[in-house]
Amino acid sequence: MDERRLVKICYEGIVEYSDALQQMKELQRQRINDEIVDTLLILEHPEIVTVGPRARNDGIAPPPSYPSLPVDRGGGLTWHGPGQIVCYPIFKWDMENEDSVTAIISKLEDWIIACLTSLDIPGRKDSRMQGVWVGEHKICSIGLSFLRWTSRHGFTINVNTPTDRVESLAGCGLESATTTCLARLGYEVEKSAILDSLLQLMPDWIDRNALSTL
Repeated sequence: MDERRLVKICYEGIVEYSDALQQMKELQRQRINDEIVDTLLILEHPEIVTVGPRARNDGIAPPPSYPSLPVDRGGGLTWHGPGQIVCYPIFKWDMENEDSVTAIISKLEDWIIACLTSLDIPGRKDSRMQGVWVGEHKICSIGLSFLRWTSRHGFTINVNTPTDRVESLAGCGLESATTTCLARLGYEVEKSAILDSLLQLMPDWIDRNALSTL
């Protein structure tokens, strides 16, 4: 197997967003230079709302009660906090069917939908916004930033978030309460089960294999 297609899996625990951002930047530099293989960071953040360029261009900001930070990944407002899975793929996207940002986002969506399906959760895409939806609610946000076709930032899956925190955010064409978590939709699933399914399905949906876990 081509070593570049192996993925090092790193469980980081709870990490301040600013610290994770610096880590992503350094790993992205290393990946561009082929100093490391593709790397997937799996972590959580203390509560923060990241504000992407779409939100800034539309003049949309989170309520003052939310800590927030401007970021350079695609998309608008994204809530981070307890009860959420955060995955940052520091990947070099240069394989078949990875020739555009749209194709890469679609690959990630398909992977996450397959993971949810394996857990009897009917995930789907929606024309209103990229990410993954269950019914009429968005439970997964995706936003990447690329340099030389190597990504940082990534996706979030809302599993069992604090009541009304993610639901109270609105903007970028979505009403408040459109984004929610799986628990609020009646799906009681452990974060570990979702992560196990993601890693098991990785070869089938994004053509990569887990190298190790740290």
